Parts: sequence; structure tokens; C-alpha cells
Amino acid sequence: MNLNSYWLDTAPRFGAGAQGPVEGAADVAIVGGGLTGLSAARALAKQGARVVLLEAGAVAGEASGRNGGQCNNGLAHDLTALAGSLGMERAKALYFAFDAAVDAVEALIAEERIDCDFRRAGKIKLAAKPGHFAKLAKAFEVLAREVEPEARLIEPVRIRDEIGSDKLYGGIVHPKSANMHVGRFAIGLAEAAARRGARIFEQTPVTRIEPLSGYAHRLVTPRGALQADRVLIATGASRRVPVSYFRRRLVAVGSFVIATEPLSDDLARRIMPTRRSATTTKNIGNYFRLAADNRLIFGGRARFAMSSPTSDVKSGKLLEARMRELFPELRDARIDYCWGGLVDMTADRLPRAGEHDKLFYAMGYSGHGTQMAVHMGQIMARVMSGEASANPLSGLRWPAVPGHFGPPWFLPFVGAYYRLQDWLH
Repeated sequence: MNLNSYWLDTAPRFGAGAQGPVEGAADVAIVGGGLTGLSAARALAKQGARVVLLEAGAVAGEASGRNGGQCNNGLAHDLTALAGSLGMERAKALYFAFDAAVDAVEALIAEERIDCDFRRAGKIKLAAKPGHFAKLAKAFEVLAREVEPEARLIEPVRIRDEIGSDKLYGGIVHPKSANMHVGRFAIGLAEAAARRGARIFEQTPVTRIEPLSGYAHRLVTPRGALQADRVLIATGASRRVPVSYFRRRLVAVGSFVIATEPLSDDLARRIMPTRRSATTTKNIGNYFRLAADNRLIFGGRARFAMSSPTSDVKSGKLLEARMRELFPELRDARIDYCWGGLVDMTADRLPRAGEHDKLFYAMGYSGHGTQMAVHMGQIMARVMSGEASANPLSGLRWPAVPGHFGPPWFLPFVGAYYRLQDWLH
């Protein structure tokens, strides 16, 4: 079994990385080479800015290349509950930002001609228990009225039109959602940014960020130092970024994925006839979809643990058992890939973007980064160019997580709480 990300293992290698020392000056320095940083680098370079991107490892090597390959609209929240805390107009605006994010990904793919199997297959949110369908039906009424009239409610008796399983109990279809080969997309995005003029340094961690005058900073790396007029922090849950403000507000949570061997066309059609992306309603739920080569990509937060080779294998065994429970026809399907990664979670599961101490940032996508990272990279390019009103996330309070100063020691307790909730409800 291959413990590398299927997406990264089957994507081309990035061949346009910058060589030599890090030195001189730039209009914008970007810390982090995931989808946020790459998207911002491309957008800024298109504007004619001198852009340098500094990535501690390989581009898209962390969360951006280790997810489920789903590019979904819609929030993680119940719209009514979110409206209760933010007001309906703000909740709707955030919902529409996620719609715009999927559109942004599609437009970028078309403009840069990236071959990544992008397809507007839609997403279905599935009731994992019989009692969950009534909650979905209630949420659907609000969604259809306020933000997504195209959404459709699938009654439990019709679930096999969507999913070949007797262990799921209806759902909501979101037609705007998409899926893609996120590894090929990320490498294509990196190549596009470099082609536009951005200098992308891999294996170049930023060890120190020193403020100068105004928004200017000096960024120190093992390969030299650089002065930049603007800095964008796009590191997600990385523990390497030397800015404690962000580390205290993000919780790194492990998310794990397995991929089967390629399934026959007939078997693939039986288990997922519409080839949509799918998520389930449990707190510790699952997400899954078919890849273009008919592998079932099946993931979830199987364990509230950090990702490591040992942890990934343990979590993969749990995912395999759940997959075979949902799809008994896959009882003999071989598991070819098993991998994990870190999701940058905020306490309220809303992303954050803006400015802190003259540093710009975008992060905290909480499991919805495939589309929002691309969108917010473009948005922050506009913000740094003087268009502050472009940021749909501005004004969201972002207090530190109480008691969180380093590794998230509290994850086992959080996991135990959510397991109890899933058992009770």
C-alpha cells in the first residue's frame, strides 16, 4: 500500500522552481506554497508585481495536495444557525463567497488550460442516520429559499438513484459543486504562476520575519534573506511559520484518506451512479468520490490525531472498515493508497483573511480549502493592491483558542466529545 497522497503521486513534478540564493527585493513575498500562496502569486504576477514565494517543503505538499479532491460550494454550517450569530445577510454573503470560489477555480483552469479532470458533478450531503434526514429537510427549506434555489432534496426512498448503499438515508444535492484531480491542478497552478513571472522557492522555510518601515519586512531563510514591500502569510496549519498570532488561532487536525484500486465501470456505476462528491452528516463523518480512473477516494477524520505514517495507517484501517460497511460490494476491493494531512481549523470553522501587524494573511479553511484557498489567494492579491473592500471575510472576530500555545493537546478530548454526540444523535 502506497502511503503517499494519490493526488501528488499521480501528478507531474513541478519543474519551474527558482534556483540560487534568496536575496534582493520584491514587491510581495508570499510565505507558503499551497493553493492560497500559488493563487496569490499568479494573480499578483499577472498585475506586474515582483513576487517571491517561499515554501518550506514542496509546492502543494501539505493540505493542498492531501485532501479529497472535492471543490464544493456551501458552508460547513447550518445557515440558520450561522445567521443566528452573524445575521442572515452576513451569513448569505459568506455562502455566496463559497459559490464564487468554485467559479474562480473553474475560470482559472480554463484560462491557464490546466488538465485536472475538473467536473461540475455536484455534491450530495448524506444523512448518516435515519433521524438526520428530518434535519436535512429543514435545512434544505432555508437553503432553497435564501441562497441556493438549485439545490434538491433526495428522499430516503430515492437514495439509490444517488448512492449504491443501504446505510444512507437521503440527502441534499448541491449542483454547483465540482471535483478534480487536485494534484494536477496544484502543479498546473504553480507552473502558471511561474510562467507569469513569480519566483517560487521550494525547500526554503522562513525562519524569521523582521518588520521594517510601513508594510515592508525582511524575511530570513537558510538560503538568504529578502526584503519585501508586502508579505502574505499563507501557511495554513504549519507549525513552522514564525508568527505566534496565527498558531494560537488555528488548530491542526488530522484528516485521512484511502483510495481503492480502479473499479470496473459497472461497479463504479452501481456504487456512485451520478459520480458526485459526497459528505455525511456525522461530526466524525466521511467524504468520498470517484476519481477519473474509477478509484473510490474515501476520507474522514477517522481519529482525532496528527498525521504521521503510523497514524495514517491506523486511520486508514478505520476508513477501510467504514467504506466496506457502506459499500458491501467493495469487500474485495484492494486499497492502493493511504495518506493523511493536517486541516487548519478555526474554532468556528470559518476561514479568516485580512491584516495583522502589517502582515496580510488568508488561512483557516477548516476542510473547505480546495476552492476557498484559490479564491482567497486572488482576493488577497486585490487587497494588497489597495482594494480592501474585496475581502468577504473582513470584520470577523478571531480570538485565540483558550489554552492553545503549541501542539493541540486537547484533540483526544474533542474527539471523545464528538463521538459521544454522534452516538447520541
